[in-house]
Amino acid sequence: MNTALVIGIGIALVAGAIIGYFLRQIQLDRQIKSKKTEANRILEDAQDQAKETELKARDRSLQIRDEAENELSRRRGELSKEEERLQQRRSEIDRKVDDLEKRNQSLSKMQSTLDRKANEVETRQNEIVTELERVSSMTRDEAKEQLLHEVEREARADMVRIIRQIEEEAQFEGEKRARVLIADAIQRVASDHVSEITVSVVPLPSDDMKGRIIGRNGRNIRAFEHAAGVDVVVDDTPEAVTISCFDSVRREIARRSMEALVLDGRIHPAQIEKIVEQKQTEVDKQIIEEGERAAFDANVPGLHPEITKKLGRLKFRTSYGQNQLAHSVESAQLAGVIAAELGADVEASKAGGLLHDLGKAMDHEVEGTHAALGADFCKRYGVPALVVNMIAAHHHEEEQESVEAVIVEAADAISGARPGARRESLEQYIKRVRALEEVANSFDGVNQSYALQAGREVRVIVQPEDIDDLEATRLARTIAKKIEEGMQYPGQIKVTVIRETRAVDYAK
Repeated sequence: MNTALVIGIGIALVAGAIIGYFLRQIQLDRQIKSKKTEANRILEDAQDQAKETELKARDRSLQIRDEAENELSRRRGELSKEEERLQQRRSEIDRKVDDLEKRNQSLSKMQSTLDRKANEVETRQNEIVTELERVSSMTRDEAKEQLLHEVEREARADMVRIIRQIEEEAQFEGEKRARVLIADAIQRVASDHVSEITVSVVPLPSDDMKGRIIGRNGRNIRAFEHAAGVDVVVDDTPEAVTISCFDSVRREIARRSMEALVLDGRIHPAQIEKIVEQKQTEVDKQIIEEGERAAFDANVPGLHPEITKKLGRLKFRTSYGQNQLAHSVESAQLAGVIAAELGADVEASKAGGLLHDLGKAMDHEVEGTHAALGADFCKRYGVPALVVNMIAAHHHEEEQESVEAVIVEAADAISGARPGARRESLEQYIKRVRALEEVANSFDGVNQSYALQAGREVRVIVQPEDIDDLEATRLARTIAKKIEEGMQYPGQIKVTVIRETRAVDYAK
């Protein structure tokens, strides 16, 4: 029984295994068929994409070929036009060469004609000289010398006439334009800024204060002079002391210090040193503020702080009573207006006008002219070379390299010469007038000279037999140049040379 069961079970297992094998084979066949179908589909898709890509490539190649043919056609057209232009230029050059050859032939003919006429003139001249020798019993050399003398005299007369005509025309046109331009510039920026005289006077509440200022055995006044670097003059002037110093900044510090000491009443060496130090700080601060304000008023930004500080020192410097800082600002404004009217560099002209007298803030400390000192100082702190030349050349100590330098010189003269800008003492005026007349009288052939218009014009009367018309013109220029080189004066001085010939006879 058990053996039959085991056999049955074994047969069942074998049958199950056989059935399972066939089922797996059927399933595997189905999977293989499915994969083949999928592979065929993918292959067909790939073939379709390949055909589509091939078509696109053919279209693109056709498009590129068309573009290349169009570009080639365009280039051929341009080459054709360029060949036409070159051909036209060749034709023009050939025509010009022909014209030049014709002109050379004409010039050769004209040269031949001129040579022939020159020979004729020389022949005629020889005939005239021979005739002159025969008529006047003069030698050939004497006749030639007389003829040359007459020709030179006529040529000089013509030269003088032409020079006068040109000068009159240029002066008329120049004065007409300059009058309008300068009047417009002055009208825009003119202002009154005549300053007080340079000596500082400190008022006192009473004459008793003089003794306190001097102190016991003069120790207070010595301490003050030592601390401030000035001279204090205590004289018979009632209720006032005078402070004198060649440095205007130190004089201002001393004046403020003296006023503070008089107001405080405590005058002794320690207090003097303290007050002078305080006022030194105040003035230094004001110098910087004044320099910045001047640069702002003149519209000249970007200056180095050291230049601004030096510029502020001009607040306490005067020339013929004219405040130098105000003069510098006014010169900058005038230079800007003139440069704008003439089409020059406005910014550079303003900078040159503002800084042209910067050397006056240091000319008492360093040897040299204020133009050279100011130019060197500005060059040291990065000011452009164009502006440095304006500063150095505004008194013709160097050659003016630009029209802006001439504009700055003109603005400086306008600011100093306009009515109300400056004043000078009677003694200085008399010296300047006398010096003008002495310069004019130092030349040969001068009979008399007179200074007119407050020394702004000098009229020179010459001997007519010693000075001819051409020499009179040269004499005027020579006198003007000597005045420029040897004298200091505001504005300009007009030199007029008068040559007058009189014929006198008497009826008896």
